[in-house]
Amino acid sequence: MLTEVNATTNGTRETSCFDSTAAKAGTTTVLCVLFVASLVGNIFIALVVYKTKTLRKPINFFILNMAMSDLLFPIFLFPRIVTGLYVDFWLIDGPFGEAMCKIFSYSIDVSTLVSIQSLVMMAVDRFGAVVFPFRSPFISSKLCRFFILATWIISIAITSPELFAWKLVESRNGSACELRWKDAFGDLLPFKSYILALSVVFWFTPLVLIAILYVTIVLKIKSQKIPGEQSVNVREQRLKRDRYVLKISVAVVLVFIVCWMPTTIRMLLSFYSSDKIMISSCSFQYFKHIGYFLAQSNCAINPWIFFIFSGNYRQGLKNILSCL
Repeated sequence: MLTEVNATTNGTRETSCFDSTAAKAGTTTVLCVLFVASLVGNIFIALVVYKTKTLRKPINFFILNMAMSDLLFPIFLFPRIVTGLYVDFWLIDGPFGEAMCKIFSYSIDVSTLVSIQSLVMMAVDRFGAVVFPFRSPFISSKLCRFFILATWIISIAITSPELFAWKLVESRNGSACELRWKDAFGDLLPFKSYILALSVVFWFTPLVLIAILYVTIVLKIKSQKIPGEQSVNVREQRLKRDRYVLKISVAVVLVFIVCWMPTTIRMLLSFYSSDKIMISSCSFQYFKHIGYFLAQSNCAINPWIFFIFSGNYRQGLKNILSCL
C-alpha cells in the first residue's frame, strides 16, 4: 500500500542517493509521461464504455470502475510527488492546506483498494460466464451497481484511519504533510498491524481468490464441450470469446501483480528485516523507488491494455477520436 510508502520520511542517506539534478529531471520526465498516459487513457476508457452500448455489461462496468479509481493517481499523487522533488515544504497552509494534505494522501489508498476489488469482481463475473454459461449471470446489472458502490464504501471505510493520521505540521522550512500515526492512535492501533492487515485482506487474499477463479476457468475452457451446445460452430465461437476475454482479464491481473509486488516485498522487508544497514543502503533505496514507480505506472498501463488487445475498446476509441 502506498500509505506505507508515503509514511517513510526521507533520511539523509536516502536523500544523498537521489539528490542529483539528473535524478530529479529523470523522475519528473517519467512522472509526466505516466501522468499523461494515465489521465488520457482512463478518461478514454470512461468515454468508450459510456458511448458504446455493446460494452454496457458488468465486466466493462468494473473496468470503468477501475479506470475511475486509477484517475485519482494523476489527479492527486503525481502533482504532489513532482512538487516534492523541488520544494521540501507543503505549499498550502491553514485548514485548507491540512484538508488537502489528508485528501491527497488518503485518496491513493482508496484508489488501490477499489482497483483490487474491481479485479476480484471481474474474475467472479468471468467465472460465472464460463463455468456456468446457462445459468443466470452471477452479477446482474443491478447487482453490478451495488458491488461498484460497495467497493468505494469499503475502501473509504477501511482506510479512514489515515484521515486522522495525516497532519500538517511545522518543520524547519515551513509546513509539512506527514503521517503521524502514533500521535493519532497511540498504541491502540499499531501502524505495522494496520498495514499488515491491509496487505493480507486486500492484497494476498484477493490474489489467491483471483488465481483460483482463473485456474478454474482455464480448466473449464480446456474440458469437453459444454452440455446443450450441439453446434460445433456455436461451441467454437463461445470458446474463442471466452479465451479472448480471459487473456485480457489475466493480463490486467498480471500487470497489477508485477507493478505492486516490489513495493509489497520492500514493505515487508522494511518492517521485519533486522539488517538496518541493508535497509538504509542506496541499493535498497533504488529498489524502493523502482517499486514505487512500478506501482504508480499501473494506473497508466491498465487502460492501454484494453485499447491494444480488445477490438471492441479499440473500435470505440476510433469512434470517439473521429468525432473530435
